[in-house]
Amino acid sequence: MNQYKLRYQTGGKTLEIAFDAQGKFEFEHFAVTAEIVGARRTVSVTAKADVTLIKCTQRAVATASFNDVCLINGYQSWTKTKEYFLSEEERDVKHLPKPLLRAYAFDRYGDATFFDYDKNLLHGYDLFYSKGSKQNFLFNLNYKTAYLVFIVDKTSAQVSISNELMGLKLSAGQSAVVSDFVAVPDYKAGLKAFDEYFPKKKREKMLGYTSWYNYYQNVNEQIILSDLNAIDDRFDLFQIDDGYETFVGDWMDVDKVKFPNGLKGIVDKIHQRGFKAGIWLAPFVAEQKSKVFAEHPEWFSFNGESVKCGSNWSGFYAINLNVPEAVEYVQKCLGYYMDLGFDFFKLDFLYAVSLPAYDGQTRSMVAEKAYDMLRKTLKDKIILGCGATLFNAINKFDYMRIGPDVSLIFDDVWFMRFMHNERISTKVTLQNTVYRYIFNERFFGNDPDVFLLRDDNIKLSKQQKRALVTLNALFGNLMMTSDNIARYDEQKKAALSEALDLYENAAVTGYEREHDLIRIDYEIRGEKKRITYNTKKGVLL
Repeated sequence: MNQYKLRYQTGGKTLEIAFDAQGKFEFEHFAVTAEIVGARRTVSVTAKADVTLIKCTQRAVATASFNDVCLINGYQSWTKTKEYFLSEEERDVKHLPKPLLRAYAFDRYGDATFFDYDKNLLHGYDLFYSKGSKQNFLFNLNYKTAYLVFIVDKTSAQVSISNELMGLKLSAGQSAVVSDFVAVPDYKAGLKAFDEYFPKKKREKMLGYTSWYNYYQNVNEQIILSDLNAIDDRFDLFQIDDGYETFVGDWMDVDKVKFPNGLKGIVDKIHQRGFKAGIWLAPFVAEQKSKVFAEHPEWFSFNGESVKCGSNWSGFYAINLNVPEAVEYVQKCLGYYMDLGFDFFKLDFLYAVSLPAYDGQTRSMVAEKAYDMLRKTLKDKIILGCGATLFNAINKFDYMRIGPDVSLIFDDVWFMRFMHNERISTKVTLQNTVYRYIFNERFFGNDPDVFLLRDDNIKLSKQQKRALVTLNALFGNLMMTSDNIARYDEQKKAALSEALDLYENAAVTGYEREHDLIRIDYEIRGEKKRITYNTKKGVLL
Protein backbone atom coordinates (compact mmCIF):
# COMPACT_ATOMS: atom_id res chain seq x y z
CA MET A 1 0.00 0.00 0.00
CA ASN A 2 1.41 3.39 -0.96
CA GLN A 3 2.54 5.46 1.98
CA TYR A 4 1.92 9.12 2.59
CA LYS A 5 4.71 11.35 3.86
CA LEU A 6 3.95 14.54 5.77
CA ARG A 7 6.73 17.10 6.07
CA TYR A 8 6.48 19.82 8.69
CA GLN A 9 8.41 22.12 11.01
CA THR A 10 8.31 22.42 14.78
CA GLY A 11 10.79 23.60 17.38
CA GLY A 12 13.11 24.91 14.70
CA LYS A 13 13.43 21.48 13.05
CA THR A 14 12.11 20.08 9.77
CA LEU A 15 10.65 16.60 10.32
CA GLU A 16 8.76 13.96 8.35
CA ILE A 17 6.34 11.19 9.24
CA ALA A 18 5.12 8.32 7.06
CA PHE A 19 1.86 6.41 7.30
CA ASP A 20 -0.31 4.08 5.25
CA ALA A 21 -3.20 5.16 3.01
CA GLN A 22 -5.81 3.77 5.41
CA GLY A 23 -5.97 3.69 9.19
CA LYS A 24 -5.44 5.77 12.32
CA PHE A 25 -1.93 6.59 13.45
CA GLU A 26 -0.37 8.30 16.47
CA PHE A 27 2.88 10.25 16.27
CA GLU A 28 4.70 12.61 18.60
CA HIS A 29 3.28 15.72 16.96
CA PHE A 30 0.15 14.42 15.17
CA ALA A 31 -2.83 12.14 15.29
CA VAL A 32 -3.53 11.04 11.71
CA THR A 33 -6.61 9.55 10.06
CA ALA A 34 -6.28 8.18 6.52
CA GLU A 35 -9.41 6.96 4.74
CA ILE A 36 -10.35 5.39 1.42
CA VAL A 37 -14.08 5.57 0.64
CA GLY A 38 -14.80 4.37 -2.87
CA ALA A 39 -12.53 6.39 -5.16
CA ARG A 40 -11.99 9.16 -2.59
CA ARG A 41 -8.80 9.27 -0.51
CA THR A 42 -8.63 11.61 2.46
CA VAL A 43 -6.03 12.37 5.13
CA SER A 44 -6.74 14.57 8.13
CA VAL A 45 -4.43 15.45 11.01
CA THR A 46 -4.76 16.88 14.51
CA ALA A 47 -1.68 18.63 15.84
CA LYS A 48 -0.31 17.78 19.28
CA ALA A 49 2.06 20.75 19.22
CA ASP A 50 2.45 24.00 17.34
CA VAL A 51 3.55 23.03 13.82
CA THR A 52 3.98 24.54 10.35
CA LEU A 53 3.10 22.18 7.52
CA ILE A 54 5.14 21.97 4.32
CA LYS A 55 3.69 19.24 2.10
CA CYS A 56 1.90 15.89 2.11
CA THR A 57 3.10 13.55 -0.62
CA GLN A 58 2.31 10.09 -1.93
CA ARG A 59 4.35 8.20 -4.50
CA ALA A 60 3.04 6.09 -7.37
CA VAL A 61 -0.67 6.79 -7.00
CA ALA A 62 -1.05 5.85 -10.67
CA THR A 63 0.94 4.73 -13.71
CA ALA A 64 0.82 6.39 -17.11
CA SER A 65 1.86 4.93 -20.45
CA PHE A 66 4.80 5.87 -22.65
CA ASN A 67 2.68 5.51 -25.78
CA ASP A 68 -0.37 7.44 -24.62
CA VAL A 69 -1.12 10.99 -23.52
CA CYS A 70 -1.68 12.54 -20.11
CA LEU A 71 -3.14 15.93 -19.25
CA ILE A 72 -0.75 18.37 -17.62
CA ASN A 73 -2.93 21.21 -16.33
CA GLY A 74 -0.91 24.39 -15.87
CA TYR A 75 -0.65 26.43 -12.68
CA GLN A 76 -2.73 29.46 -13.66
CA SER A 77 -4.89 30.83 -16.49
CA TRP A 78 -2.02 31.51 -18.86
CA THR A 79 0.13 28.45 -18.13
CA LYS A 80 0.65 26.03 -21.00
CA THR A 81 -1.82 23.15 -20.73
CA LYS A 82 -2.16 20.17 -23.02
CA GLU A 83 -2.14 16.40 -23.34
CA TYR A 84 1.54 15.41 -23.24
CA PHE A 85 3.41 12.39 -24.44
CA LEU A 86 6.06 11.42 -21.86
CA SER A 87 8.76 12.11 -24.46
CA GLU A 88 7.88 15.83 -24.37
CA GLU A 89 9.46 18.36 -22.03
CA GLU A 90 8.31 21.29 -19.93
CA ARG A 91 10.16 24.57 -20.26
CA ASP A 92 12.08 25.52 -17.12
CA VAL A 93 12.33 29.29 -17.01
CA LYS A 94 14.98 29.11 -14.27
CA HIS A 95 17.47 27.89 -16.88
CA LEU A 96 17.46 31.38 -18.37
CA PRO A 97 20.48 33.59 -17.55
CA LYS A 98 20.07 35.12 -14.10
CA PRO A 99 20.53 38.73 -15.36
CA LEU A 100 17.56 38.12 -17.70
CA LEU A 101 15.44 36.79 -14.83
CA ARG A 102 16.36 39.75 -12.64
CA ALA A 103 15.58 42.25 -15.38
CA TYR A 104 12.28 40.80 -16.58
CA ALA A 105 11.08 38.63 -13.66
CA PHE A 106 10.06 35.84 -16.05
CA ASP A 107 10.06 33.41 -13.13
CA ARG A 108 7.23 35.28 -11.37
CA TYR A 109 4.33 34.60 -13.77
CA GLY A 110 4.01 30.92 -12.92
CA ASP A 111 5.17 28.50 -10.22
CA ALA A 112 8.93 28.67 -10.80
CA THR A 113 9.60 30.34 -7.46
CA PHE A 114 8.10 27.48 -5.46
CA PHE A 115 8.26 24.33 -7.62
CA ASP A 116 11.55 22.62 -8.50
CA TYR A 117 11.45 21.83 -12.20
CA ASP A 118 13.25 18.73 -13.43
CA LYS A 119 13.84 17.65 -17.03
CA ASN A 120 12.76 14.11 -16.08
CA LEU A 121 9.40 15.27 -14.74
CA LEU A 122 6.10 16.63 -15.98
CA HIS A 123 3.85 18.34 -13.45
CA GLY A 124 0.34 19.79 -13.40
CA TYR A 125 -2.20 21.14 -10.94
CA ASP A 126 -5.41 19.82 -9.35
CA LEU A 127 -6.58 17.63 -12.26
CA PHE A 128 -4.76 14.81 -14.05
CA TYR A 129 -5.83 12.12 -16.49
CA SER A 130 -4.21 9.65 -18.84
CA LYS A 131 -5.94 8.09 -21.84
CA GLY A 132 -5.02 4.96 -23.73
CA SER A 133 -3.68 1.60 -22.56
CA LYS A 134 -3.31 2.82 -18.95
CA GLN A 135 -6.13 5.10 -17.91
CA ASN A 136 -6.41 7.32 -14.86
CA PHE A 137 -8.51 10.25 -13.74
CA LEU A 138 -7.58 12.13 -10.55
CA PHE A 139 -8.70 15.47 -9.14
CA ASN A 140 -8.29 17.60 -6.03
CA LEU A 141 -11.10 18.12 -3.52
CA ASN A 142 -8.93 20.00 -1.01
CA TYR A 143 -8.27 22.94 -3.34
CA LYS A 144 -9.47 25.52 -0.82
CA THR A 145 -6.54 24.55 1.39
CA ALA A 146 -3.79 23.24 -0.89
CA TYR A 147 -2.84 22.91 -4.53
CA LEU A 148 -2.50 19.25 -5.51
CA VAL A 149 0.48 18.82 -7.82
CA PHE A 150 0.55 15.71 -10.02
CA ILE A 151 4.15 14.75 -10.81
CA VAL A 152 4.86 12.34 -13.65
CA ASP A 153 8.25 10.63 -13.69
CA LYS A 154 9.10 10.37 -17.39
CA THR A 155 11.54 7.49 -16.83
CA SER A 156 9.19 5.21 -14.86
CA ALA A 157 5.80 6.63 -15.98
CA GLN A 158 4.73 6.71 -12.33
CA VAL A 159 2.42 9.49 -11.13
CA SER A 160 2.96 10.89 -7.63
CA ILE A 161 1.18 13.69 -5.77
CA SER A 162 2.24 16.59 -3.61
CA ASN A 163 -0.26 18.58 -1.55
CA GLU A 164 1.35 22.02 -1.26
CA LEU A 165 0.79 23.03 2.38
CA MET A 166 3.72 25.42 2.74
CA GLY A 167 3.03 27.98 5.46
CA LEU A 168 -0.07 26.41 7.02
CA LYS A 169 0.24 26.72 10.79
CA LEU A 170 -1.62 24.52 13.27
CA SER A 171 -1.74 25.08 17.00
CA ALA A 172 -1.89 22.17 19.41
CA GLY A 173 -5.37 20.61 19.17
CA GLN A 174 -6.10 22.16 15.77
CA SER A 175 -7.10 19.92 12.87
CA ALA A 176 -6.78 20.14 9.08
CA VAL A 177 -7.36 18.04 5.98
CA VAL A 178 -3.96 17.67 4.32
CA SER A 179 -4.95 15.55 1.33
CA ASP A 180 -8.30 14.84 -0.30
CA PHE A 181 -8.58 13.62 -3.86
CA VAL A 182 -10.46 11.25 -6.13
CA ALA A 183 -8.57 8.57 -8.08
CA VAL A 184 -10.35 6.50 -10.72
CA PRO A 185 -8.41 3.96 -12.86
CA ASP A 186 -10.51 4.66 -15.95
CA TYR A 187 -10.89 7.85 -17.99
CA LYS A 188 -14.63 7.66 -18.73
CA ALA A 189 -15.55 6.54 -15.21
CA GLY A 190 -13.34 9.31 -13.83
CA LEU A 191 -15.05 11.89 -16.02
CA LYS A 192 -18.39 10.68 -14.67
CA ALA A 193 -17.10 11.08 -11.10
CA PHE A 194 -15.87 14.58 -11.98
CA ASP A 195 -19.39 15.37 -13.20
CA GLU A 196 -20.83 14.21 -9.89
CA TYR A 197 -18.57 16.47 -7.83
CA PHE A 198 -18.67 19.36 -10.30
CA PRO A 199 -21.97 19.15 -12.24
CA LYS A 200 -22.41 21.34 -15.28
CA LYS A 201 -24.36 24.57 -14.92
CA LYS A 202 -25.66 26.42 -17.97
CA ARG A 203 -23.85 29.73 -18.46
CA GLU A 204 -24.97 32.65 -20.57
CA LYS A 205 -22.98 32.88 -23.79
CA MET A 206 -21.90 36.38 -24.75
CA LEU A 207 -20.36 38.02 -27.80
CA GLY A 208 -18.17 40.94 -26.86
CA TYR A 209 -15.65 43.56 -27.92
CA THR A 210 -12.44 44.43 -26.06
CA SER A 211 -10.07 47.23 -27.02
CA TRP A 212 -6.81 45.45 -26.14
CA TYR A 213 -5.78 43.34 -29.16
CA ASN A 214 -5.75 46.19 -31.63
CA TYR A 215 -4.75 49.29 -29.70
CA TYR A 216 -3.24 47.84 -26.52
CA GLN A 217 -2.62 50.82 -24.18
CA ASN A 218 -2.98 53.34 -27.01
CA VAL A 219 -6.70 53.91 -26.51
CA ASN A 220 -8.60 57.17 -26.23
CA GLU A 221 -12.16 58.42 -26.23
CA GLN A 222 -12.31 58.78 -30.03
CA ILE A 223 -11.09 55.21 -30.66
CA ILE A 224 -13.46 53.72 -28.09
CA LEU A 225 -16.52 55.55 -29.44
CA SER A 226 -15.59 54.73 -33.03
CA ASP A 227 -15.39 51.02 -32.30
CA LEU A 228 -18.54 51.18 -30.20
CA ASN A 229 -20.40 52.53 -33.23
CA ALA A 230 -18.91 49.78 -35.42
CA ILE A 231 -20.35 46.74 -33.61
CA ASP A 232 -23.85 45.52 -34.39
CA ASP A 233 -26.81 44.22 -32.44
CA ARG A 234 -25.44 40.68 -32.28
CA PHE A 235 -23.03 41.88 -29.60
CA ASP A 236 -23.79 41.74 -25.87
CA LEU A 237 -20.73 43.41 -24.35
CA PHE A 238 -18.36 46.31 -24.97
CA GLN A 239 -15.28 46.26 -22.73
CA ILE A 240 -12.62 48.95 -22.26
CA ASP A 241 -9.25 47.35 -21.57
CA ASP A 242 -5.93 48.60 -20.19
CA GLY A 243 -4.79 52.11 -21.11
CA TYR A 244 -7.58 54.30 -19.72
CA GLU A 245 -5.83 54.75 -16.34
CA THR A 246 -2.77 56.90 -15.69
CA PHE A 247 -0.79 54.05 -14.13
CA VAL A 248 -1.63 50.49 -13.16
CA GLY A 249 -2.73 50.67 -9.54
CA ASP A 250 -4.05 54.24 -9.74
CA TRP A 251 -7.44 52.93 -10.79
CA MET A 252 -9.45 56.02 -9.94
CA ASP A 253 -7.12 58.29 -11.94
CA VAL A 254 -8.54 58.17 -15.46
CA ASP A 255 -6.12 59.66 -18.01
CA LYS A 256 -7.54 63.14 -18.74
CA VAL A 257 -5.59 63.51 -21.97
CA LYS A 258 -6.98 60.30 -23.46
CA PHE A 259 -10.42 60.61 -21.88
CA PRO A 260 -11.08 64.31 -21.25
CA ASN A 261 -14.74 63.63 -20.48
CA GLY A 262 -14.08 60.66 -18.21
CA LEU A 263 -15.76 57.28 -18.62
CA LYS A 264 -19.30 57.92 -17.40
CA GLY A 265 -20.50 59.29 -20.74
CA ILE A 266 -19.02 56.29 -22.56
CA VAL A 267 -20.79 53.91 -20.18
CA ASP A 268 -24.06 55.69 -20.92
CA LYS A 269 -23.49 55.39 -24.68
CA ILE A 270 -22.72 51.66 -24.31
CA HIS A 271 -25.98 51.19 -22.41
CA GLN A 272 -27.88 53.22 -25.01
CA ARG A 273 -26.72 50.70 -27.61
CA GLY A 274 -28.16 47.92 -25.43
CA PHE A 275 -24.77 46.45 -24.49
CA LYS A 276 -23.22 45.58 -21.15
CA ALA A 277 -20.36 47.92 -20.24
CA GLY A 278 -17.08 46.26 -19.28
CA ILE A 279 -13.89 47.52 -17.66
CA TRP A 280 -10.42 46.00 -17.12
CA LEU A 281 -8.54 46.17 -13.83
CA ALA A 282 -5.66 44.33 -12.15
CA PRO A 283 -6.83 44.82 -8.55
CA PHE A 284 -4.01 43.02 -6.70
CA VAL A 285 -1.02 44.83 -8.25
CA ALA A 286 0.43 48.29 -8.84
CA GLU A 287 3.26 49.31 -11.10
CA GLN A 288 6.42 50.95 -9.83
CA LYS A 289 5.56 54.34 -11.38
CA SER A 290 2.09 54.49 -9.80
CA LYS A 291 1.12 57.03 -7.19
CA VAL A 292 -0.31 54.38 -4.88
CA PHE A 293 2.98 52.43 -4.87
CA ALA A 294 4.96 55.58 -4.03
CA GLU A 295 2.56 56.95 -1.42
CA HIS A 296 1.70 53.73 0.37
CA PRO A 297 4.79 51.49 0.41
CA GLU A 298 3.41 49.76 3.53
CA TRP A 299 0.58 48.34 1.41
CA PHE A 300 3.17 46.52 -0.71
CA SER A 301 5.47 45.37 2.07
CA PHE A 302 5.91 41.74 3.12
CA ASN A 303 8.34 41.55 6.05
CA GLY A 304 9.92 44.77 4.85
CA GLU A 305 10.24 43.82 1.19
CA SER A 306 8.03 44.30 -1.86
CA VAL A 307 7.25 41.29 -4.06
CA LYS A 308 7.75 41.84 -7.78
CA CYS A 309 5.25 39.95 -9.94
CA GLY A 310 6.56 40.62 -13.44
CA SER A 311 8.01 43.18 -15.82
CA ASN A 312 4.86 44.54 -17.49
CA TRP A 313 4.54 48.33 -17.50
CA SER A 314 7.30 49.71 -15.24
CA GLY A 315 7.44 46.47 -13.25
CA PHE A 316 4.60 45.63 -10.89
CA TYR A 317 4.19 44.49 -7.31
CA ALA A 318 1.71 42.56 -5.17
CA ILE A 319 -0.53 44.38 -2.72
CA ASN A 320 -0.62 42.99 0.82
CA LEU A 321 -4.16 41.90 1.61
CA ASN A 322 -3.28 41.48 5.29
CA VAL A 323 -3.23 45.29 5.48
CA PRO A 324 -6.84 46.44 6.08
CA GLU A 325 -6.28 49.79 4.36
CA ALA A 326 -4.99 48.01 1.26
CA VAL A 327 -8.11 45.84 1.10
CA GLU A 328 -10.27 48.95 1.54
CA TYR A 329 -8.43 50.59 -1.35
CA VAL A 330 -9.10 47.62 -3.66
CA GLN A 331 -12.76 47.63 -2.68
CA LYS A 332 -13.00 51.41 -3.16
CA CYS A 333 -11.53 51.16 -6.66
CA LEU A 334 -13.97 48.44 -7.66
CA GLY A 335 -16.83 50.43 -6.13
CA TYR A 336 -15.80 53.47 -8.18
CA TYR A 337 -16.47 51.57 -11.43
CA MET A 338 -19.63 50.01 -10.07
CA ASP A 339 -20.88 53.55 -9.39
CA LEU A 340 -20.01 54.55 -12.97
CA GLY A 341 -22.41 51.84 -14.14
CA PHE A 342 -20.06 49.11 -15.38
CA ASP A 343 -21.69 45.69 -15.55
CA PHE A 344 -18.71 43.48 -16.43
CA PHE A 345 -15.31 43.38 -14.73
CA LYS A 346 -12.28 41.74 -16.31
CA LEU A 347 -9.93 41.24 -13.36
CA ASP A 348 -6.41 40.42 -14.47
CA PHE A 349 -3.01 39.32 -13.06
CA LEU A 350 -4.79 37.63 -10.17
CA TYR A 351 -1.97 35.12 -9.64
CA ALA A 352 -0.01 37.96 -8.01
CA VAL A 353 -1.94 37.60 -4.76
CA SER A 354 -0.45 34.12 -4.23
CA LEU A 355 3.20 35.03 -4.89
CA PRO A 356 4.04 36.47 -1.45
CA ALA A 357 4.25 34.28 1.65
CA TYR A 358 1.31 34.96 3.97
CA ASP A 359 2.04 33.83 7.51
CA GLY A 360 -0.11 30.84 8.48
CA GLN A 361 -1.78 30.43 5.08
CA THR A 362 -1.04 28.37 1.99
CA ARG A 363 -1.01 29.96 -1.45
CA SER A 364 -4.33 28.31 -2.22
CA MET A 365 -5.92 29.65 0.97
CA VAL A 366 -4.77 33.16 0.07
CA ALA A 367 -6.27 32.88 -3.43
CA GLU A 368 -9.56 31.55 -2.02
CA LYS A 369 -9.86 34.45 0.40
CA ALA A 370 -8.83 37.07 -2.16
CA TYR A 371 -11.13 35.83 -4.94
CA ASP A 372 -13.99 35.56 -2.47
CA MET A 373 -13.42 39.20 -1.50
CA LEU A 374 -13.71 40.21 -5.16
CA ARG A 375 -16.96 38.28 -5.54
CA LYS A 376 -18.50 39.82 -2.42
CA THR A 377 -17.36 43.32 -3.34
CA LEU A 378 -18.74 43.18 -6.88
CA LYS A 379 -22.00 41.54 -5.74
CA ASP A 380 -24.04 40.57 -8.80
CA LYS A 381 -21.70 42.12 -11.38
CA ILE A 382 -20.25 39.80 -14.03
CA ILE A 383 -16.64 38.83 -13.33
CA LEU A 384 -14.14 37.53 -15.88
CA GLY A 385 -11.05 36.22 -14.05
CA CYS A 386 -7.70 36.24 -15.79
CA GLY A 387 -4.24 35.11 -14.74
CA ALA A 388 -5.86 33.18 -11.88
CA THR A 389 -5.59 29.69 -10.38
CA LEU A 390 -8.54 27.80 -11.84
CA PHE A 391 -9.84 25.68 -8.96
CA ASN A 392 -9.85 28.70 -6.62
CA ALA A 393 -12.17 30.46 -9.08
CA ILE A 394 -14.97 27.92 -8.55
CA ASN A 395 -18.12 29.79 -7.44
CA LYS A 396 -16.19 33.06 -7.53
CA PHE A 397 -16.10 34.11 -11.18
CA ASP A 398 -18.67 33.89 -13.96
CA TYR A 399 -16.05 33.47 -16.70
CA MET A 400 -12.38 32.56 -16.70
CA ARG A 401 -9.57 32.95 -19.19
CA ILE A 402 -8.15 29.49 -19.74
CA GLY A 403 -5.10 30.34 -21.87
CA PRO A 404 -2.44 33.00 -22.42
CA ASP A 405 -2.99 36.11 -24.51
CA VAL A 406 -3.51 35.68 -28.23
CA SER A 407 -0.47 36.88 -30.17
CA LEU A 408 -0.64 38.77 -33.47
CA ILE A 409 2.06 36.39 -34.76
CA PHE A 410 1.00 32.72 -34.41
CA ASP A 411 3.65 31.77 -31.84
CA ASP A 412 4.85 35.29 -30.98
CA VAL A 413 8.35 36.52 -31.80
CA TRP A 414 10.96 33.73 -31.88
CA PHE A 415 12.93 34.64 -28.76
CA MET A 416 9.83 34.61 -26.54
CA ARG A 417 9.41 30.89 -27.28
CA PHE A 418 12.31 30.26 -24.88
CA MET A 419 10.70 32.18 -22.03
CA HIS A 420 8.12 31.31 -19.39
CA ASN A 421 5.17 28.92 -19.66
CA GLU A 422 2.72 31.84 -19.44
CA ARG A 423 4.06 33.70 -22.47
CA ILE A 424 1.80 35.30 -25.08
CA SER A 425 1.08 32.81 -27.87
CA THR A 426 -1.88 32.02 -30.12
CA LYS A 427 -0.38 28.55 -30.61
CA VAL A 428 -0.43 27.84 -26.88
CA THR A 429 -3.78 29.44 -26.13
CA LEU A 430 -5.56 27.38 -28.80
CA GLN A 431 -4.26 24.19 -27.21
CA ASN A 432 -5.40 25.43 -23.80
CA THR A 433 -8.79 26.21 -25.34
CA VAL A 434 -9.25 22.56 -26.32
CA TYR A 435 -7.69 20.82 -23.33
CA ARG A 436 -9.31 22.99 -20.66
CA TYR A 437 -12.77 22.50 -22.17
CA ILE A 438 -13.32 20.04 -19.33
CA PHE A 439 -13.80 23.00 -16.96
CA ASN A 440 -16.35 24.81 -19.11
CA GLU A 441 -19.74 25.23 -17.41
CA ARG A 442 -18.50 23.14 -14.47
CA PHE A 443 -16.32 25.78 -12.80
CA PHE A 444 -17.22 28.84 -14.92
CA GLY A 445 -17.76 29.79 -18.53
CA ASN A 446 -14.49 29.38 -20.45
CA ASP A 447 -12.99 32.47 -22.08
CA PRO A 448 -10.60 31.33 -24.85
CA ASP A 449 -9.53 34.95 -25.51
CA VAL A 450 -10.20 36.88 -28.70
CA PHE A 451 -10.75 35.94 -32.31
CA LEU A 452 -9.26 38.28 -34.93
CA LEU A 453 -10.30 38.32 -38.59
CA ARG A 454 -8.95 41.73 -39.65
CA ASP A 455 -6.05 42.14 -42.10
CA ASP A 456 -4.32 45.20 -40.64
CA ASN A 457 -2.01 45.16 -37.60
CA ILE A 458 -1.78 41.35 -37.56
CA LYS A 459 0.48 38.62 -38.97
CA LEU A 460 -1.76 35.59 -38.54
CA SER A 461 -2.50 33.91 -41.86
CA LYS A 462 -6.03 33.68 -43.23
CA GLN A 463 -6.09 29.97 -42.31
CA GLN A 464 -4.84 30.63 -38.78
CA LYS A 465 -7.49 33.30 -38.22
CA ARG A 466 -10.15 30.85 -39.41
CA ALA A 467 -8.89 28.20 -36.96
CA LEU A 468 -8.87 30.76 -34.14
CA VAL A 469 -12.46 31.87 -34.64
CA THR A 470 -13.69 28.30 -35.21
CA LEU A 471 -12.10 26.79 -32.08
CA ASN A 472 -13.17 29.75 -29.96
CA ALA A 473 -16.73 29.25 -31.18
CA LEU A 474 -16.73 25.51 -30.49
CA PHE A 475 -15.01 25.51 -27.12
CA GLY A 476 -15.74 28.93 -25.62
CA ASN A 477 -18.51 30.30 -23.44
CA LEU A 478 -17.40 33.86 -24.10
CA MET A 479 -16.43 35.14 -27.56
CA MET A 480 -14.53 38.41 -27.81
CA THR A 481 -12.83 40.39 -30.55
CA SER A 482 -10.80 43.58 -30.86
CA ASP A 483 -11.64 44.12 -34.53
CA ASN A 484 -13.52 47.07 -35.90
CA ILE A 485 -16.07 44.86 -37.63
CA ALA A 486 -17.48 47.73 -39.69
CA ARG A 487 -14.36 47.26 -41.83
CA TYR A 488 -15.06 43.58 -42.52
CA ASP A 489 -15.46 42.63 -46.17
CA GLU A 490 -18.10 40.11 -47.25
CA GLN A 491 -15.78 37.16 -46.70
CA LYS A 492 -15.02 38.18 -43.11
CA LYS A 493 -18.68 38.85 -42.41
CA ALA A 494 -19.50 35.35 -43.64
CA ALA A 495 -16.70 33.83 -41.51
CA LEU A 496 -18.07 35.58 -38.41
CA SER A 497 -21.62 34.48 -39.14
CA GLU A 498 -20.48 30.89 -39.64
CA ALA A 499 -18.56 30.95 -36.36
CA LEU A 500 -21.51 32.43 -34.46
CA ASP A 501 -23.70 29.63 -35.79
CA LEU A 502 -21.24 27.14 -34.27
CA TYR A 503 -21.10 29.17 -31.08
CA GLU A 504 -24.84 29.09 -30.59
CA ASN A 505 -25.76 25.68 -32.00
CA ALA A 506 -22.81 23.26 -31.94
CA ALA A 507 -21.75 20.97 -29.10
CA VAL A 508 -18.34 19.31 -28.84
CA THR A 509 -18.69 15.55 -28.29
CA GLY A 510 -15.02 14.54 -28.12
CA TYR A 511 -11.43 15.28 -29.08
CA GLU A 512 -8.28 13.16 -29.39
CA ARG A 513 -4.64 14.07 -29.85
CA GLU A 514 -2.70 12.39 -32.65
CA HIS A 515 0.83 13.79 -32.49
CA ASP A 516 0.57 17.34 -33.95
CA LEU A 517 -3.14 16.90 -34.77
CA ILE A 518 -6.29 17.13 -32.66
CA ARG A 519 -9.39 15.37 -34.02
CA ILE A 520 -12.47 17.26 -32.85
CA ASP A 521 -15.98 15.81 -33.05
CA TYR A 522 -19.09 17.94 -32.65
CA GLU A 523 -22.79 17.95 -33.41
CA ILE A 524 -24.84 20.76 -34.90
CA ARG A 525 -28.60 20.50 -35.50
CA GLY A 526 -28.41 16.73 -35.11
CA GLU A 527 -25.59 16.29 -37.64
CA LYS A 528 -22.28 14.78 -36.52
CA LYS A 529 -19.14 16.48 -37.83
CA ARG A 530 -15.38 16.29 -37.40
CA ILE A 531 -12.59 18.80 -37.95
CA THR A 532 -8.86 18.30 -37.54
CA TYR A 533 -6.64 21.00 -36.07
CA ASN A 534 -2.91 21.09 -36.79
CA THR A 535 -1.35 22.46 -33.59
CA LYS A 536 2.05 23.07 -35.18
CA LYS A 537 0.79 25.14 -38.11
CA GLY A 538 -2.33 26.56 -36.45
CA VAL A 539 -4.69 25.57 -39.26
CA LEU A 540 -7.73 23.37 -39.76
CA LEU A 541 -7.32 20.46 -42.18
